[in-house]
Amino acid sequence: MYTITKEVYFCYGHRLMGHSGKCRHLHGHSVKAAITLAAAELNEQGMVCDFADISAVASRYIDAELDHNLLLHRDDPLVPALEQGGERFLLLDEHPTAEYLAKLIHAEIKANGFNVTSVALWETSSACATYREP
Repeated sequence: MYTITKEVYFCYGHRLMGHSGKCRHLHGHSVKAAITLAAAELNEQGMVCDFADISAVASRYIDAELDHNLLLHRDDPLVPALEQGGERFLLLDEHPTAEYLAKLIHAEIKANGFNVTSVALWETSSACATYREP
């Protein structure tokens, strides 16, 4: 089995409602997402996939939805104030944790026809969450 990993970088803001620690407050992250693909055989060019192809799909989604966006749970009481202020934000069905964001990116890469095995999201230089399908 061959695997390749493409790293992409982006920034977002969020808060975790109901969290007992300081993550309950609005804050931001500069993150790295490591997207891993696998193949039993290499393609005609001797690759699992061209890194640029992964980057194009990931960047299209991340730039449109996640990068420099405020990611909030659908029930966040800040929504009316953000709407009134004309702020950009994305409402999510789950809390905007690194685990959930890794799952969202995984789903997008897979929906575009790639054999993605995992997405690891580095929220800080020492903390990483990974999503793999069961």
